[in-house]
Amino acid sequence: MLQLILGGARSGKSRLAEKLATDTGLPVTYIATSQPLDGEMNERVAQHRARRPVEWALLEEPLALAGVLRDNAASDRCLLVDCLTLWLTNLLMLDNLEQLNAEREALLNGLDSLPGEIIFVSNETGMGVVPLGELTRRYVDEAGWLHQALAERCQRVVLTVAGLPLTLKGTAL
Repeated sequence: MLQLILGGARSGKSRLAEKLATDTGLPVTYIATSQPLDGEMNERVAQHRARRPVEWALLEEPLALAGVLRDNAASDRCLLVDCLTLWLTNLLMLDNLEQLNAEREALLNGLDSLPGEIIFVSNETGMGVVPLGELTRRYVDEAGWLHQALAERCQRVVLTVAGLPLTLKGTAL
């Protein structure tokens, strides 16, 4: 089953995804896409680590997400990807449109063949004011397009607000 958990900053999306992963009863591999390049991001990463069960495996991959999913998906495993918008940011910062398009297409085109449970976490960024800067507008556009394409392929899509899940697609939580 493919699931997409969307929400704003501190909406409870990661906590919900972690609960869903635990509830599968399967061994979990947490795939972290962040690159903690400053103190604040290091603190966020530390909070996530402290909250995760110690028996969960951890893979850190900021760019080649499709390959990591392909290499680690299994019918007896749950993969939790946190988060897609950090992954997208990493690709945007490379300023290489070909690589961005190739990685996005590899992710989207490979989903149908992946076994097991896969849970994606991503920031919903398109519900506010249109950003002023060119890169920020591009980020919001790319995230929106990615979310639409992924939501089409997922069996369940959930929006979290204030720690409350709202099921947009699939069986309710």
